[in-house]
Amino acid sequence: MVRRPVAWVVAIVLFAEGLGIAAVQWFLGVVVDRQDMSLAGLDSDMMALSSKIGGVVFGLYFVLCGVVALLVALRDRPPAGLGRILLISAAVVHGLLGAFAWGLVGWGAFLFMMVVLGLIVLLLMTYDAQQEPTDARPEPGPEPESGPKTGPEPANGPAPA
Repeated sequence: MVRRPVAWVVAIVLFAEGLGIAAVQWFLGVVVDRQDMSLAGLDSDMMALSSKIGGVVFGLYFVLCGVVALLVALRDRPPAGLGRILLISAAVVHGLLGAFAWGLVGWGAFLFMMVVLGLIVLLLMTYDAQQEPTDARPEPGPEPESGPKTGPEPANGPAPA
């Protein structure tokens, strides 16, 4: 089956991406803090702090999505409820980040975002295959008797007509 390896790959990629996003945002916060410059009158300390907090929150979001993919891989069951919503939102985020990355960073970042988007969608679609419910299948057992069921006949014979 292709389902479990895809779930493992998605989990690993999302863990790495979560750590990478947090590290880059933290680094950008440190750079802004050391520059001690103002951007249109904004406080540089607040910009540095918000960059660090945003990086940690965004990184934790991707790590949480990676945990959902990891649980899917371990259990070999489709994501349900909040986990499914998290994976769908991660796919949407990667689509948006891919659009921004194409214009701001280049083809490499765009390609990476589209590959991750494709992996998440593949994970969601492979576990979404329609399976026959277990209660729809007849249980093996003795065949039911055909014809009307009648009670036992009276001891003194059939009733007169």
